[in-house]
Amino acid sequence: MLGSVFSPYYAWSGRGDPLNHCVLNVCLYGPGGRWAMTERGKGQVARAPRRLTIGPSRVEWDGAALTFHIKERCAPLPFPVEGRVVLRPRKVTSKAFSLDPNDRHRWWPIAPHSEISVEMTQPSLSWTGEGYWDSNWGTESLEAGFKGWWWTRAPLADGGAAILYDTTPRGGGDGARIALRFPPGGEAESFEAPPEAALPSTGVWRIGRATRADAGHAPSVARTVEDTPFYARSILDTHILGEPVRAMHENLDMDRFNMTIVKLMLPFRMPRLPFGEPSAG
Repeated sequence: MLGSVFSPYYAWSGRGDPLNHCVLNVCLYGPGGRWAMTERGKGQVARAPRRLTIGPSRVEWDGAALTFHIKERCAPLPFPVEGRVVLRPRKVTSKAFSLDPNDRHRWWPIAPHSEISVEMTQPSLSWTGEGYWDSNWGTESLEAGFKGWWWTRAPLADGGAAILYDTTPRGGGDGARIALRFPPGGEAESFEAPPEAALPSTGVWRIGRATRADAGHAPSVARTVEDTPFYARSILDTHILGEPVRAMHENLDMDRFNMTIVKLMLPFRMPRLPFGEPSAG
């Protein structure tokens, strides 16, 4: 993230220079999993057309693969998170979508279906599977633009993918109600958004969750992988476009994020290192 949207330091700074608040967020779930999100100042950030460096980590694009060279540490316990992730898009799409009535926030599903390989040395983990690549950007903070949103992405049996995206703007008006199918190797195709379906709140922080699913089908939470004061990431068993799918899902509550107590809690998991750490170059 360049100008980390969840950075309390960026918010407290008055949202000046976004390059002074950059992070590479790494999440490894399951036994032995680790989570790192260290913020770094602009002296630790370098950009080129096909290369981005944030502290000791870097990301490179060679036209066919996006490669992450990861060298991070967890917080508050400083376990290392090191390794390499390679994402190979089957198709790079060309269209971005507006998420709010004033077109201040945009979303680009760059590679809705990709192949990914993960080779971690710290901890020692490796696997291959389905990958996804997108990008969000905007001209105001998320908490200024939204009360919240939820998003769902599911691989389909034909090798394509489906994505659902619902937003609730802060100033009223209609939010985004996006329902897209991406055929293998193709661009986005809109379809009628299925009915909204409730999900149980998260177990610890009681974040409300919802999604959309085919009429007559009730989605369920197979696993909650992140349960934070303002954000939940989950794996769903649901039904989209006439087929059962295993989907990745997120819920974002920006009213919660706006609370002072929540922002004061974040530095324990999201430390800031503005100076002094060697860069990957």
